[in-house]
Amino acid sequence: MDSVYCHTNWAARDLEGVSLPLLADFNPKGAVANLFGCYLEKAGITDRATVVIDKGGIVRHASSVKPSGHRKVEDLLALCAEVEKEHGFGGEAPAMEGAAKPGQLDLYFHHKCAFSRNVLGAIKNMRLDKEVNLHDVLSDSKDMDALMELAGKKQVPCLVVDGKPMHESKDINRFLYQAFCG
Repeated sequence: MDSVYCHTNWAARDLEGVSLPLLADFNPKGAVANLFGCYLEKAGITDRATVVIDKGGIVRHASSVKPSGHRKVEDLLALCAEVEKEHGFGGEAPAMEGAAKPGQLDLYFHHKCAFSRNVLGAIKNMRLDKEVNLHDVLSDSKDMDALMELAGKKQVPCLVVDGKPMHESKDINRFLYQAFCG
């Protein structure tokens, strides 16, 4: 039932970025959790649950951990990788006008930005380190100048695909996943 903002923080900090969609069951409160029998109505919370759904909408895994319990991040990532390998995950990349397959990819980021760290983690998780040129705008003023010239603003993260900028971390991660893993 965590909000999308809580998921963003968890995915960036604890998972170092993820390349798959996470569901926020925040409004109406617990509606999806109730379908899986995880909603504790009296308390107004859910058991901690992990539900992995494949590209076709089929539940491939469901488990619950009591609110005081903990899940191992390594186990969750391994489970998702297994489902992804066998069945794939859904989601469409944002349209990139004139680019069927990405050519040159440049990511402008700064290491103190949570959204930048989220994208960097997703790049690491998808093993795209050699596919994306990284430019830390805090470490090199030339990179900031290049970002301003390409995108017209200082907003990071910014993925530049064949000269076209994309700023939102979720859109960047979705685009990279679709282009290289989807």
